[in-house]
Amino acid sequence: MYDGNALKLTIVDDHPMILEGLKSLLERTTKFQVFSFTKGSAAMDFIQENKIDVVLLDIVLSDGSGLEFCKLIKQKVPQCIVIALSNQAERSIIFRFLENGGNGYILKNADSREIIDGIEKALNGDLALSREVQEIMLRSSSSGFQLPRLTKREKQILQAIAKGNTSAQIAEQLFISVITVETHRRNLLQKFKAKNMVELIKIATQNQLI
Repeated sequence: MYDGNALKLTIVDDHPMILEGLKSLLERTTKFQVFSFTKGSAAMDFIQENKIDVVLLDIVLSDGSGLEFCKLIKQKVPQCIVIALSNQAERSIIFRFLENGGNGYILKNADSREIIDGIEKALNGDLALSREVQEIMLRSSSSGFQLPRLTKREKQILQAIAKGNTSAQIAEQLFISVITVETHRRNLLQKFKAKNMVELIKIATQNQLI
């Protein structure tokens, strides 16, 4: 994961004790170079001026909302990985953070191994959700939502989308036309009642379809 080089990680949390604990943990157990901030605005300035690989972001900050800071970071530095590390366990907040471009959501009661594993997942292109966050999302979404039945072809396309393949790449892999792939994409969105591909992959991941 680290290729022997120190990746740069920024922690944004307005509780100094949590900041110090996390900083100490990550510097001790990973090859991250860690920077910490108690203010979202100061962190934003730093992230825009320096190449930061990962941001651990609290949702409730003294100078703003982590939801908005996440959106802002993704607008300014799209390649930066942003993971919420928060006590906020409401499903609506989790979804809003992910819709704002967040790469994961970890509750602060997660143990150190789960936090580090989550960062690794995000760096590998996966959604970093702590165990309890997954349970919250599954528990809430299971009521009133029935998983659709998928054809073999739809499953193949869903897995390819999850890997980040474009319609052209999927068409080439499956020996079908791009128009056919786009039709399947639209059908999958309708079947899962998803607004976009990000939400589609979230629902499929939560329900262990991919």
